[in-house]
Amino acid sequence: MVLEPHDLHHEFPEYGEAIHSLKVSNAHFARLFDEYHEVNRHVQRVETLAELATDVELEALKKQRLKLKDDLYGILKGQ
Repeated sequence: MVLEPHDLHHEFPEYGEAIHSLKVSNAHFARLFDEYHEVNRHVQRVETLAELATDVELEALKKQRLKLKDDLYGILKGQ
């Protein structure tokens, strides 16, 4: 199985500079950014079978990742 990268720089390449700027200037964005990447790493560990999870747990993680990505995108668009 080939995993697609889901880090924010791959998801929103056009916002690379804004992502960096917000990470250092906006504590809320930085917290969401860190949480997003932690959830993303957890999803990747489950998908590569390095960690076990039920289908329900994996689906919940993916929904959490999507919600965080939506929140981060909202901040990026609003700046």
